[in-house]
Amino acid sequence: MATAYVLINCELGSEESIIRELKNLDGVIEVHGTFGAYDILAKIESTTVDVLRETITWKIRKIDQIRSTLTLMGIDGQT
Repeated sequence: MATAYVLINCELGSEESIIRELKNLDGVIEVHGTFGAYDILAKIESTTVDVLRETITWKIRKIDQIRSTLTLMGIDGQT
């Protein structure tokens, strides 16, 4: 199982609508609003790294009002 954590910066005031949209995406396991340098933290899981990459690149990063993302990929065997 491939796992990634995506830190998201979004337009001011769009956090709740983006969180709702993220929760409806396949593979998104958890979503949290955050304080600090990033606005939202999303945990994504997939059967392969390729599917995970596609979810992040073509679904999450294309959501309107997301300004930037930072992706942290989990390492298999280090849990």
